[in-house]
Amino acid sequence: MASLAWLLIPFAAAVGAGLWAALAARNRRSGKTGDNTELNGYAAFREAMEKSHSGT
Repeated sequence: MASLAWLLIPFAAAVGAGLWAALAARNRRSGKTGDNTELNGYAAFREAMEKSHSGT
């Protein structure tokens, strides 16, 4: 019976990892993360910095 308990620990970890991977993949497909979002944010930051220093 103890060996069964030791086999359930990695099984539960594998199930948890699979659920986490599915959740992470779902968020990545939604477009909320990724290079495009970060590059757009960086471009907006650069534009804001250029506007604040263009008058001096």
